[in-house]
Amino acid sequence: MASSTKPNADTLLELIKGRRSYYALSKDLSISKDRIQEIVKEAILQVPSSFNSQSNRVIVLFGDEHDKFWSIVRETLQAFGTPETREKTNSRLAMFDASAGTILFFEDQTVVENFQSKFAIYADRFPGWAQQSDAMLQFALWTALEAEGLGANLQHYNPIVDDKVAAAWNVPSTWKLNAQLVFGGRAGEVGPKEQIPIEDRLKVYGA
Repeated sequence: MASSTKPNADTLLELIKGRRSYYALSKDLSISKDRIQEIVKEAILQVPSSFNSQSNRVIVLFGDEHDKFWSIVRETLQAFGTPETREKTNSRLAMFDASAGTILFFEDQTVVENFQSKFAIYADRFPGWAQQSDAMLQFALWTALEAEGLGANLQHYNPIVDDKVAAAWNVPSTWKLNAQLVFGGRAGEVGPKEQIPIEDRLKVYGA
């Protein structure tokens, strides 16, 4: 029998509290790949965007395709830093290799530019608004996947890998890569989260 408890703000807040950065991940998935795709599709459809512009674009990588992405990152980063820093980088990338999948987040710049033309008075705002929508999608998927028992962490290896990613997955030239959400089974726990005092972050008037 379905629960008679009606979801409220606390339901959402509990999910938000449960979202953390899990770096120790495995290739074991607690849910099916079909379920992951279902979550991604629904999030894309439901996350808001300014003027309903719908500029968000997503590529989901599983298995060998996920491994290929992180191989591209590793090869690209070999051109940077010293042998010591590259060793640290490779150690970090090994964590991503060990995970099950990666979600790539893009913005379609054609959509942004079209809205800039349609609403010239807001032209300088649309790029920022598109990023805000993309950030909401990243957060929604991060939270949703962890609510299903997975672990995840958000990375930003753009723009240094953009051209190679575009070539590897036939990404339209108008899609701008913003972030990468790595996910997989939880192979470790997260530590305590330090917080700046709420009094330094919140002001209320008229209450």
